[in-house]
Amino acid sequence: MHSSVTNVLFVSSANACRSLLAEACLNHHAAGKLKAYSCGDPATLAEAPHSWTLLALGTAGIPSADLHCKSWVEFLRSGAPRMDFVVGLDQASFSRHPAWPGQPITALWDYPAIERNKKRPSDAAIEAVHTLMSLQRRIELLISLHAHGRSRGDLQHDLRDLTHL
Repeated sequence: MHSSVTNVLFVSSANACRSLLAEACLNHHAAGKLKAYSCGDPATLAEAPHSWTLLALGTAGIPSADLHCKSWVEFLRSGAPRMDFVVGLDQASFSRHPAWPGQPITALWDYPAIERNKKRPSDAAIEAVHTLMSLQRRIELLISLHAHGRSRGDLQHDLRDLTHL
């Protein structure tokens, strides 16, 4: 990798739940080794994180104060952090996202959207906690694999293998 810190970008359509959960979780568990960011499709970007996202993070003791919804345009600009890994968290955004500068390793960890319209707020919060728990398992494995100094090719296979958890 090109620097001592490995940058990971999590992408989901609205950047209001799944990608924010992943960003906060990775930053909480891998401080100093990996740095997480998140973004969404500018056409479907939310204005603010969903309340159940913040509730799930709070329940897990993961800080959420700095989380906000960001467009992937921010990561295409000159001077934006260069990504080592880009992980799509839903098929729709993964198939539409742009070509990232620096040719990062990409993978799809497909998670269903949490629909606020069809559920009671408590159902959405429980679903967000389940999504966070699943992401946390994958992220802990990613941190462990990264810590073993694996080659870029090995890490590419490892990142894609985590799709099947």
